[in-house]
Amino acid sequence: MLANLSALAAGRRHSVARCWDGSVLTVGNSAAAECRVERWEDVVAVAAGNVHTATNTGRSHTVGLRSDGTVLATGWNGDGQCDVAGWRNITAVASGWRRTLGLLTNGRVLAAGRSSEGQCDVQSWREVVALSCGDWHSVGVRSDGSALAAGNNRRGQCAVEGWRDLVAISAGYLHTVGLRTDGRAVATGDRASGACGVDEWEDLVALDAGSYHTVGVTASGRVLAAGDNSNGQCEVSGWRDIVAVAAGSTHTLGLRANGTVTATGNNTDRQCEVDAWAKVQLSRPPGHAKAN
Repeated sequence: MLANLSALAAGRRHSVARCWDGSVLTVGNSAAAECRVERWEDVVAVAAGNVHTATNTGRSHTVGLRSDGTVLATGWNGDGQCDVAGWRNITAVASGWRRTLGLLTNGRVLAAGRSSEGQCDVQSWREVVALSCGDWHSVGVRSDGSALAAGNNRRGQCAVEGWRDLVAISAGYLHTVGLRTDGRAVATGDRASGACGVDEWEDLVALDAGSYHTVGVTASGRVLAAGDNSNGQCEVSGWRDIVAVAAGSTHTLGLRANGTVTATGNNTDRQCEVDAWAKVQLSRPPGHAKAN
């Protein structure tokens, strides 16, 4: 049973989506080949390596989880973050700056890539059901609803020990947010950008953390946003019928119930040019066979 399937992913300069037929769409900067996914098939979840916007950042990678539990990767591999060809029995993937995480069927976690800040020190994790990567830290949710964290904690972004009743978690640059079973959000880390300002949010069904902003989806299909809006990445108040969101470094993606995608924020590398995307779905329609 594949868990935590993600149809959207937003990186530093590119966007990724999984279609119902198992193919993958990408748009944006592909200088490191992070958009070379034309031959991918039978993909059930995608992830994009994100990093905060700075003059010395930009190269990224893209990861795809296939229905047979194997993993695909393309893009920047300077730290071995794309060395996942040998992974098997994976149920979820997450990617951050220079690394990739994979959730095994037995609840343990694999890691590839940079670990200088301890962000890949996940060997001891057990009973994990959800994963997320920030820039320099990694977080997870256990089957009992508690949280795990590893990596840089200089702004308290790993201070999740007391969190309970979680169903999802997401890591940004210097903050972490979690979604509880009661539809409320919790946050920890750097509050300077306002990305942790989620205490009043309620009736949530999904959320995602960008570098300096956080977005959430309500049960009614509305989208909430908090944090840095210098590139318009939080201008989501008019969005409707949204079922999933992805927050990148400085842009935001929203998946509509009809399988189309909307975007807002930084479009310097065309990462927001998703108007033509269609048939992007959280799961394959019942009874529909995969593409050959």
